[in-house]
Amino acid sequence: MSADQLTILAVDDEHSQLEDLARLLRSSPSVRDVECASDGHDALRKASTQAYDAIFLDVRMPDLDGLELARVLRRFAAPPQIVFVSAYDNAAVDAFELHALDYLRKPVGRQRVEEAIERVSAAIESTAGAGGEPGRARRPAAGLDDHEMVAVANAHGGSTRLLARSAIQYVQSYGDFVRIVTADGRYLLRSTLSDIEQRWAPFGFVRVHRQYVVNLRQAVELRPQLGGTAELIFIGGATIPVARRHATELGRRLSV
Repeated sequence: MSADQLTILAVDDEHSQLEDLARLLRSSPSVRDVECASDGHDALRKASTQAYDAIFLDVRMPDLDGLELARVLRRFAAPPQIVFVSAYDNAAVDAFELHALDYLRKPVGRQRVEEAIERVSAAIESTAGAGGEPGRARRPAAGLDDHEMVAVANAHGGSTRLLARSAIQYVQSYGDFVRIVTADGRYLLRSTLSDIEQRWAPFGFVRVHRQYVVNLRQAVELRPQLGGTAELIFIGGATIPVARRHATELGRRLSV
């Protein structure tokens, strides 16, 4: 089966919301089949007997909730991709730790569902490209998942959001946190710049300044400055400084 023809299991204990979610999923041209489960136990039974490319999973359910079910599914030999669906933000960090591809807020709209489906397809294609079995390979190999989601806090409020790491332009030191910057917003993550530099190096992130780690895939121009320093320009026009000791090597990496 090709990665753009997905088999999906939708799970929600509220019948009307389950029907709405299934309808949105079935309307996508990338989806071949959608099955439904009315609670966590029903979903586990179905996932144990049939392979799904992805499970769109309600977080709050009686008995076996979505987070508990996801922990069980992760132990499968070929685990499905997980997309959480919830009316609340407070499970987003747990979702990140479980390597969920996305976290949809209820009421779910067509555009967000389609974005999640695209992430599922991209993750499966990444696995196939890394040497896994095409189509049915569930999770990108460790260290190769450029679509992994990062749980961050909104810099102007207390809400939590999941961002695709590939969408991050740069990371800036910010006290006990780091500031995560994308083309459309700024967020906070409790981490250190050194930890980010080490863990995200396989995904094109490099240190260019004592205060900045950048995603080279989002950079569009390296602009030399007097004294051997430089500025790095990103999609959308954001600019950060490049220290002199990093400028030459960065220029070689960007082929400028």
